[in-house]
Amino acid sequence: MDAKEISRAVIGRLPRYFRYLGDLKDQGIERVSSQDLSTIMQVTASQIRQDFNHFGGFGQQGYGYKVLYLYEEIGKILGLDHKHHLIIVSAGNLGQALGKYMNFERRGFIFRGIFDKNPALYGKIINNIAVRPMEQIGAFIKENNIDIAVLTVPRVSAVAVAEMLVFEGVRGIWNFADIDLKMPDRIQVENVHLSDSLMKLSYNVNNSTGIDH
Repeated sequence: MDAKEISRAVIGRLPRYFRYLGDLKDQGIERVSSQDLSTIMQVTASQIRQDFNHFGGFGQQGYGYKVLYLYEEIGKILGLDHKHHLIIVSAGNLGQALGKYMNFERRGFIFRGIFDKNPALYGKIINNIAVRPMEQIGAFIKENNIDIAVLTVPRVSAVAVAEMLVFEGVRGIWNFADIDLKMPDRIQVENVHLSDSLMKLSYNVNNSTGIDH
């Protein structure tokens, strides 16, 4: 099936499947049923089977799924069988925190460089990588085969910086700026709004049972 025919909801669940299957693999569990996954993930067994059927199924009736095989196949669907080279644009608090988060490398996302326009940050070491001036970013992207940029710049400069990154050759932008970026169709953008997640949590807290206002 063409990837464009698969709903964003299904694609959105794949990283969760991958993460939970990774936990099962680490526990030495070799097989899992859709019902077992349903209990772990709080997704119906029927939904799990429907999701997997978009990609060929992976299991057989009454036999369940081989955990390692399913983990590896979902990893391939997510493109995790290839390494992705990343740069971080802006070495502020969020940029530095992301640069120090080692779990990305386990998934094949390799940080190659960190850039900022503040001279006071030049040379600062973050996870064995020195912060570089923005003026070096174009050559660095080409020399290091960078395909994804992590954008943690302020909202006011996000569009201009993103357009520059596209011009220099990146194919994907993980955007933490407080604005939804709209790039050419060939560029993949994941807009991340941390405040949206917090507001969803606020809604759930305020609408859960037992609240005393």
